Amino acid sequence: MEQGLRERKKQATRQALALAALRLTVERGYDGVLVEDIAAEVGVSPRTFNNYFSSKAEAICALAVDRARRAGAALRARPPSEPLREAISATVLAEFAGGAVPEHVPDRVWFDGLRMVLATPAMRGEYLRVRAAMQDALSSAIASRLSTPPGSLLPQVVGGAVAVACDAATHRWLHADPPVPLRSLLEEALGHLAEY
Repeated sequence: MEQGLRERKKQATRQALALAALRLTVERGYDGVLVEDIAAEVGVSPRTFNNYFSSKAEAICALAVDRARRAGAALRARPPSEPLREAISATVLAEFAGGAVPEHVPDRVWFDGLRMVLATPAMRGEYLRVRAAMQDALSSAIASRLSTPPGSLLPQVVGGAVAVACDAATHRWLHADPPVPLRSLLEEALGHLAEY
C-alpha cells in the first residue's frame, strides 16, 4: 500500500512539472523559461526536476506522451468483439477530443502559445518522440487485438496511420480561424482512413 502511495506522489509531481513547463512556456515563450522556473512553480528543486525529465522540452511534451500511452492502454481495454476501426475511433475520441486547453487560459492565447511552442526548433525532436510514442502505443495494442504473427507490419502501419490522422486533426485544430471543434476534425481524419 505504501508503494502505491509513493508511486502516486511521484506521478503527481511528474504531472505537475509537465503542466507547469507547458503553461509557463505558452505564457513566456520557450526561451523565457528555465528549468529553475518550472521547478519553483511546483515547489521542488531543479535537481528534483532532473529526476523526472532530462530537458525542458521533454517536460513540455510529457503530458502528450502520457496521453499516447493512455490511448494504447484504452485500446487494449476495449471489448475484444468490437471491430478494430470502431475501437480505434472510440479510443481516439475519448482521449483526444477534449483538447488540451486548461480552463483558466483563454482558448486563443493557449492556441497561439501552443503553436509557438510547436514551431520552436528546439521542440522538434520531442514532438517526434510524442508521435513515436503514439504510434508505438497504438501499434502494440493493435497487434494484441489482431493477434498478428511476429514481424507483421500491419499493426505498425495501422498505428502509424492513426497517429498521423490525429496529428493532422490537431494541426488543423490549432490553426483553424475561426476555431473548429477538435472532435469533428478527428472524426473526419479517422473517416479518411476507412476510405482506403
